[in-house]
Amino acid sequence: MNKVLKIGTRESELAVWQANLVKNELAKHGIVSELVFIKSEGDIDLVTPLYEIGVQGIFTKTLDAALLSNKIDIAVHSMKDVPTKLAKGLQQAAVLKRGNYRDILVFKDSKFEIRNSNLLIGTSSIRRIAQWKNKYPDTIIENLRGNVNTRLRKLKESNWHGAIFAAAGLERINLRPENSVDLDWMLPAPAQGAVMIVCKEGDDAVKEKCMLLNDEKTALCTKIERDFLRTLMGGCSTPISALAEIKDTQLYFKCSLLSLDGKQKAEMSYSIFTNDASDLGITAAHQILEDGGAEILEGIRNGK
Repeated sequence: MNKVLKIGTRESELAVWQANLVKNELAKHGIVSELVFIKSEGDIDLVTPLYEIGVQGIFTKTLDAALLSNKIDIAVHSMKDVPTKLAKGLQQAAVLKRGNYRDILVFKDSKFEIRNSNLLIGTSSIRRIAQWKNKYPDTIIENLRGNVNTRLRKLKESNWHGAIFAAAGLERINLRPENSVDLDWMLPAPAQGAVMIVCKEGDDAVKEKCMLLNDEKTALCTKIERDFLRTLMGGCSTPISALAEIKDTQLYFKCSLLSLDGKQKAEMSYSIFTNDASDLGITAAHQILEDGGAEILEGIRNGK
C-alpha cells in the first residue's frame, strides 16, 4: 500500500504537535502521511467540568467516527484520553515512547511555599482534586477547562494562586513556565505522558506501519495502568491513579483510589520481574478493592 497515510488529529496545538510527531517518525521509515484536522466535542465545550459531560471518549469519539467512515487511516491521541475499551471496529496500532508523566503546579506569579490553607487552585481533574485535597484539605479548588494555551491564559487572568497541568502537555509545545514545580507526590493518570495511535481492526497494512513506532516498554507499562483503570471500571469521574516503570529487569507499579473529597485513600505498590508483570494491573485492582477500594467506589456511586 503506497497511498498517503491520513492522520486524524484534533486542532489544539498539543494535538497537532503529537500528530506531527507521528508524521515525522513515519517519514523516517519512508512512509508519507498528511494531517486531517477534526474538531472534538471536548474542544467545543470549555465550561462544563469534564466529569459532568459524560466524559468517556469525549476527546476521541469524533476521530473514532472519522476512522470508521474511512475519512482517515489513523488517529493520534494523548493516551490518557482514550477509553480503556476502544470503539467497536478499532484497535491500538502503536504506543510511542512515553514523555514526562508528572503533574506540575504552575504558579500565577512567583513561586511560593505551598501550604494547607488560603489557597485557590485551578483544575477540572477529579483525580488531581482528590489527591490535592488529601494533602491540603483546606484548599479551594475551582474549575479550569480548555487546551493548555487557554488554561494558561485563564490562570493569568484569575485570582488563583496556581493551577495544575500535565508536564508533558506544556513541555511538548515549549510552554512550561519557569514558575512551576513538579508534584512528585501526585500519582498521574493511567497512561499520562504517552501517545497512542489507533487504526481500524483488520487494517493490517496500516498497523504494520504504525508498529514501527511502537515502544515495547511504554506499551507494557500503559497496558498495566489501563488494566487497573478498566478493572475498577473507572473514568475521569473517578480519582484513579497509576504508574508503572521499568528499571532493568524489574517493573515497579504504584496505584491509588481516592474518594472525591480526598478523605479516603486506598493505595498499593509492587515490584515484580517485568516478564511476570503482564496481568499486574488486574491483580492490583482486585487487591485494592479488598483493601478499602470497594467502599470508596460505593461511596462515589452513591454521591458520598
